[in-house]
Amino acid sequence: MGYDLIIRGGTIYDGSGNEGFIGDVAVKDGKIAAIGTVEGTADKEIDAGGAIVTPGFLDLHTHYDGQVSWDADLQPSVNHGVTTAVMGSCGVGFAPVHVQDHDRLVRLMEGVEDIPGTALAEGLSWNWESFNDYMDAIDFPHTIDYAAQVVHDPLRVYVMGERAVSGEPATAEDIAKMRELTRSALEAGAVGFSTGRSDVHRTADGEWTPASEATKEELVGIAEAFKGLDHGVLQAVNDFDLERGDPTAFDREFDLLEAFAGASGGRPFSLSLMQRDFAPKQWKNIMERAEKAKDDGINMRLQVAPRGIGVILGLQCTFHPFIGFPSYKRISHLPLEERVEAMRDPEFKAQLLSETSEKMAGDGTAIPPLADILLQQIDFISCKMFKLGENPDYEQSIDQSVYKMAQAEGLTPLSKIYDILLEKDGREFLYFPIYNYTDINYKAVHEMMSHPQAIMGLSDGGAHVGTVCDASFPTYLLCHWARDRQQGPQIPLARAVQMLTADIADYVGFADRGRLEVGKKANINVIDHKNLRLHAPHMVQDLPAGGQRLLQEATGYLATVVDGKVVLENDKLTGLRPGRLVRLGQQAA
Repeated sequence: MGYDLIIRGGTIYDGSGNEGFIGDVAVKDGKIAAIGTVEGTADKEIDAGGAIVTPGFLDLHTHYDGQVSWDADLQPSVNHGVTTAVMGSCGVGFAPVHVQDHDRLVRLMEGVEDIPGTALAEGLSWNWESFNDYMDAIDFPHTIDYAAQVVHDPLRVYVMGERAVSGEPATAEDIAKMRELTRSALEAGAVGFSTGRSDVHRTADGEWTPASEATKEELVGIAEAFKGLDHGVLQAVNDFDLERGDPTAFDREFDLLEAFAGASGGRPFSLSLMQRDFAPKQWKNIMERAEKAKDDGINMRLQVAPRGIGVILGLQCTFHPFIGFPSYKRISHLPLEERVEAMRDPEFKAQLLSETSEKMAGDGTAIPPLADILLQQIDFISCKMFKLGENPDYEQSIDQSVYKMAQAEGLTPLSKIYDILLEKDGREFLYFPIYNYTDINYKAVHEMMSHPQAIMGLSDGGAHVGTVCDASFPTYLLCHWARDRQQGPQIPLARAVQMLTADIADYVGFADRGRLEVGKKANINVIDHKNLRLHAPHMVQDLPAGGQRLLQEATGYLATVVDGKVVLENDKLTGLRPGRLVRLGQQAA
């Protein structure tokens, strides 16, 4: 029999969690046609001897909502084995939208997700109004598949106009309209609905996000759009009003989320789970409430990350500790080379370090509180600030921290940070994990990932482009947790693959992918796991309007296959773009 593609002699990890076995995988017409010992020939064969063969990875939590409309490559996710990305997380996005609200949604995404407003303004085509129009507009060939969730903030602005940001609660008529629009989008193939209730999510102008203060009645009313459908998930991010110091807020907010999830008629719901420095035990409380919710019949899952979540600091980045100092502000407009030259002057450094920082600008999810906290608590924070190195190490000890470096050289931490950021001609980065590294170890991360209700997420692919590059999570999970980790327990490779594939496919309802089985969609990875490595993040200027973003490459992806076509070969894009928008529930429509 003739096939389109045969992958020969690899160790197959099929996504089930079972141990790998050596065999072949044959592909015909975009589907897996045979697994085992495959006879016959193919138009293309891949020698996978010594490599592992896995289902293509799924990423549950990305923000490609804008990028997908102008960028067919969807990097960096495609570089890390992702073959299906779910967009529309945290309640932010670009549809539905009235013409007069284009700029409002740009400012919202710019603030919450650190995507340059100039890039969005130039890159977005805005050839849509409804969410259904948006799905039609982005449904053109890409390297990988992608799926869209209805997002609360644009929906609220579309229905309520200025009242969406005035603090006024939605009326019964408003809620009915939001429910109607959500139902229509779900029937047209949207895979879910997301909302954001974080106090640190702000627009680029420092305003609250429209959905952050939505009432229980509003959330319940929208969730009722799922009733009677056999597809669709709900997602939320919530910091439980920590900034307000209200001891009753946690239970009140969790009760609201349970009502929201429960009103959907049993559809799966996921909540972001992180260990937070400013509430180090909250993650335990969230897990306890999630366990109780499951016992009460609510299908609640917890999105977790495989490493610390933080910011990358550098002179090229959105944020570094010196952006608010008067001396730096006077040179901030200069090209990097000229800034570095000025900063190497000892007199300039002495003057800057003698100053007090003024108001800093930056990423709405982290930078305003970080700017104040970092400088006020620099000794403490520098204890978990690290150089990543060419082979990035995200699990370093305090002995490797900036604080210890400074102490060894008789410098203040701020002075040492200054010197480090000038290394590599101003292209050196420092890594500061805000979440998941409170105790300067991964004990909490391992416990979160091992929880029976945990599901991999939170990569934020396409977002925080000047401060974060966590779309590399799949590669990190396979390298660090499933191979290299010495500081504590590892995760078996078969389980790591399952976490990146079948777990997510089953949760979202992607019945055609997530496992290597005959008849499933031929989204496949061939990986040199023994030599797989993650490279250091680096800055590129390839966004519309000259915008910049962090990218992080990997070495070891021998092939990434989407719909039977090789889109990545030996870590390089091939130029093929078989990926399309995944629409669920079309039979229900």
